[in-house]
Amino acid sequence: MNKTSNHKSRKADENHTCHGFRGAFRLCAQWMASAVGSPFAFSVAVLTIVVWALTGPFFHYSDTWQLIINTGTTIITFLMVFLIQNTQNRDTKALHLKLDELLRGVTGARTSFVNLENLSDEDLERLQNEFDRIKRRLAEGKPKQRTAS
Repeated sequence: MNKTSNHKSRKADENHTCHGFRGAFRLCAQWMASAVGSPFAFSVAVLTIVVWALTGPFFHYSDTWQLIINTGTTIITFLMVFLIQNTQNRDTKALHLKLDELLRGVTGARTSFVNLENLSDEDLERLQNEFDRIKRRLAEGKPKQRTAS
């Protein structure tokens, strides 16, 4: 194995190891997101609800019977909010980095778009209006007029 591929292999291994709490959390969150998003997990959730509903008559639809499902679903929902947010943040950051790299690499692209996510809502609205105007011009067959970057 040459030096370059050995370096890439080591780099890939580093991505799958956990260093400290953040690394362990990242691996756990990725695994959990994959697991709970599976058809198997959905089937388990549906089966749990069906079993709970079927046990209603046995427990006379008591407050405790209702409390069990309410508590369980509340705890799961509470934890899933953080898991989903972590996964969404990572995916968004990775997507932005990929798009930033494409903007830097494409000749004629406005590199000022690299950090759009940091603009104010008003600035984003102005850009949206600019692109709306460009779309209308293109639909009318007029050439687009480029604004300063």
